[in-house]
Amino acid sequence: MSARDDRAAVPADDGQPGARPAGLLAKLMTAVRPEFRGDVLVFDPRDPVFGGPPCTIAGCDRPQRERGMCRSHRRRWVDAGRPDPAEFAATTSTDWRGHLPVPSCEIAGCHYGGDGGHGLCRRHARQWRRAGCPEPDGWRESRQPPSPQPPACRVGYCDLWVRGTSTLCLTHHNRWIDQGRPDLEDFIVSREDPGPGAGERIDLRCLAPHLRLEVQYALQCRHDEQKAKIVPAQLQPILRGLAAQDVSSLLDKPEHHWRQCPDPPRTGNGWRAFTLDAYDRIETLAFGQGWDIEYPRDIWRLRKLGIDRPAATISFGQIRQPWLKALAKRWARWQLTTGRSSGTVARTAAALSRFGEFLAGQPVSVDGLAQVDRPLLEAYLADLHSALGGRKCHAQHLTALNGFLTAIRQHRWDEGTLPASAMLFTEDYPRRAQGLPRALAAQVMAQLDRRDNQDRWDRPDYRLITMILMRCGLRISDACKIPSACLVTDADGAPYLRYFNRKMKREALVPIDGELHQLILQQQQRVLQRWPSQVPVLFPRPTTNLDGHKPVDGSTYRPALYKWLKLCDIRDEHGRAIKLVPHQWRHILSAPP
Repeated sequence: MSARDDRAAVPADDGQPGARPAGLLAKLMTAVRPEFRGDVLVFDPRDPVFGGPPCTIAGCDRPQRERGMCRSHRRRWVDAGRPDPAEFAATTSTDWRGHLPVPSCEIAGCHYGGDGGHGLCRRHARQWRRAGCPEPDGWRESRQPPSPQPPACRVGYCDLWVRGTSTLCLTHHNRWIDQGRPDLEDFIVSREDPGPGAGERIDLRCLAPHLRLEVQYALQCRHDEQKAKIVPAQLQPILRGLAAQDVSSLLDKPEHHWRQCPDPPRTGNGWRAFTLDAYDRIETLAFGQGWDIEYPRDIWRLRKLGIDRPAATISFGQIRQPWLKALAKRWARWQLTTGRSSGTVARTAAALSRFGEFLAGQPVSVDGLAQVDRPLLEAYLADLHSALGGRKCHAQHLTALNGFLTAIRQHRWDEGTLPASAMLFTEDYPRRAQGLPRALAAQVMAQLDRRDNQDRWDRPDYRLITMILMRCGLRISDACKIPSACLVTDADGAPYLRYFNRKMKREALVPIDGELHQLILQQQQRVLQRWPSQVPVLFPRPTTNLDGHKPVDGSTYRPALYKWLKLCDIRDEHGRAIKLVPHQWRHILSAPP
């Protein structure tokens, strides 16, 4: 039985109950290597994914996390008031934070932790406040330690007294709770081990056995790909939040559940991203991927079809007519395989969903293409006009429907049932009013191109992108994906910028001036310093991009552009602050001076 016929072999659509296929456990047992099979995974501090380069503080071997420092020294630097990094590095200790003795109460003979404020334990701090907060030194001398004295904390280097029924002091008891209440003996050993590897561990014992194996597989994949970092200390609360979901497998719930599920308390913003990534990997291992898997679904996930748009989907769930949905899917697949952009195909599918809603509202049921004739299309034209009123999407809906009908005739998908009168003509499209030019005035361009304003950029790569947009007229999507080997010279030595025009689907060359040429060379050197092995793009994304293959995205550049425009206070001839989008630089009235 093929995957298309066997519904149990196809992952559930969003919103439908999840299904764990038979054989998943055997696939996981085969795929997960022994080094990732442990309940507690310990990683080398220099591991590129789970570790990193050593801390810049001399003598500290722990991996860098922020500002060239490990998490411990970063917190100490902040607590110290963010002093000069060189001075801080020369004076700070290399001891492992969290593995040092905790200060005790300043009352003589009291060995409770001094976490109640003013150097007192909580018990003596309450007594001091009840006494009216007298002068501390004299009051401390009048106090007596409690009797009988409680036993000491079980952590070897800690001589604080335990609190309540715990066998740990209050500080270590709270740390044990924060880590998800692991095995007590293992927790005590981890507190007494100050080595750098002690902090680069992931404890999976909070997860159910099958779920633990799935997470091990996801971590193994992330390690092998080496595309983005995982900080073990940040992952631990995420795993505890996953354990609280009361599932034995990620596939027990559909993808829609994990996408809509709110972040559990104290897990941070990375919970949903990690869970969705792990779900995607387990689903691919269980069911595979490709057209046989995605085609029967009402929502196509383009990442499963090898299209590099991780979050992009095409939905057919709103089309209620089975015959129309089948043709819409066939047309969408044909468009994708011929190189049409995923955004365009998604919009055409949405337009057919709108057409399906119109057909569902007809007084006479439309059961097939044989009833889609010219009178029905004229009724649809009137319905679109009343609903959309000649807006831009009005023409987009007509273009999509006309392309759909043309493809049916061209490929004979209807077996001759589509009436010959089912056609749309140029006169059916709404006339659009001619708007004003979108170009920027010369004086605005002069302000944008001023050296002092360009120097206000805090990122040299974004500054270079801005100059390329202004002087070369590229689209933002093309500018962000310029290849690293983008410089070409002619026989006279004049430089050109080489890029790929994605709308026209062709290579293109544009002449550039000497200043832009030098800035591109400097950007190439910066990229080589960060990624010594050659990377394919001129503007790699600075984060979650270990191999440097991912380019910056236009959606992250635009907010930075608007912030820069506000900082430069660019104004038009009427003294008003300008508002622009990057595409306007393709319509400049005159060249910048």
